Amino acid sequence: MTKHIIDHNEPKAEGTRVKEFLDIDRKSGVHPAVKELSQRPADRGDTKTKEFLRIERGEEA
Repeated sequence: MTKHIIDHNEPKAEGTRVKEFLDIDRKSGVHPAVKELSQRPADRGDTKTKEFLRIERGEEA
């Protein structure tokens, strides 16, 4: 009785093409769009500052 098609071992992708592709991919680094998004300043409001000042003045919600 033969094994089911799912039960067969798959050949590992260890050819030179795969190695070269991975080397090129690793050397390319991070995508420029990811760099731009990660360096974008966070747009924060002053809500927390207002709340801290309100508490400091002794005002209650």
